[in-house]
Amino acid sequence: MMRIQKIISFSLLSLLLPLIHPLDSVYSQQLDRPYYERKGDIIWDIPMKKKMVAITFDDGPHPIYTPQILDVLKKYDAYSTFFLLGAHMKKYPEIVNREIAEGHEIGNHTYSHPSFHNISESSLIDEIQTTQNLIDTFQLGKMKLFRPPGGALNKQIINTLTNDNYTIILWSWHQDTKDWTNQGVQKIANHVLSNVQNGDIILLHDSGGNRTQTVQALQIILPELQKKGYTFVTVGELLQNHPKFKR
Repeated sequence: MMRIQKIISFSLLSLLLPLIHPLDSVYSQQLDRPYYERKGDIIWDIPMKKKMVAITFDDGPHPIYTPQILDVLKKYDAYSTFFLLGAHMKKYPEIVNREIAEGHEIGNHTYSHPSFHNISESSLIDEIQTTQNLIDTFQLGKMKLFRPPGGALNKQIINTLTNDNYTIILWSWHQDTKDWTNQGVQKIANHVLSNVQNGDIILLHDSGGNRTQTVQALQIILPELQKKGYTFVTVGELLQNHPKFKR
């Protein structure tokens, strides 16, 4: 009897598997970067002569750390892009309103931060669209920016996004601070300062754990980069230096 049940279960699973459509994502480092950069479908950074960088924050908003980060950004007249989770947007809409009111930009980072490895196509679309519907209630008509959790992508995910007019925003490979590991304030700051190049997209986080070190590192990073002549812009502003997005 047990053997028959196992056979039935296996047969049902075999029937269901084609409907699941796992996407089997890969990390962005395995993609044909020059091809996607030329098209402007995926952006890692935009090398340029201007001394400007885009500092980005993932996983928020957070009721404690995001307001602290906004305070620091305001102090140094810095603008940033926040890649938000839809679930957090629903909990803290007042923080999203503050981000926009203070001149920052918001982008899509899915609803619940699922792993993109073997995600089904239906789940992918639901995660993205549910969050975009929320974003549209705050900044309707703006460029649609998307950052995949963990930087995991493949051709099917890219096609799904670009067909719906998203621009996929990753980060400069030399500006992944790994601040989420809480490796130390000075180490986070030094990583940014020692590697900075014009047109960088810098990856930080304002949620997903204790981000006290990120807040403190930002207080070091911003004045030091200002001394070097850098300005801090949104990703949207940075994109205006790419041939595809020039106005």
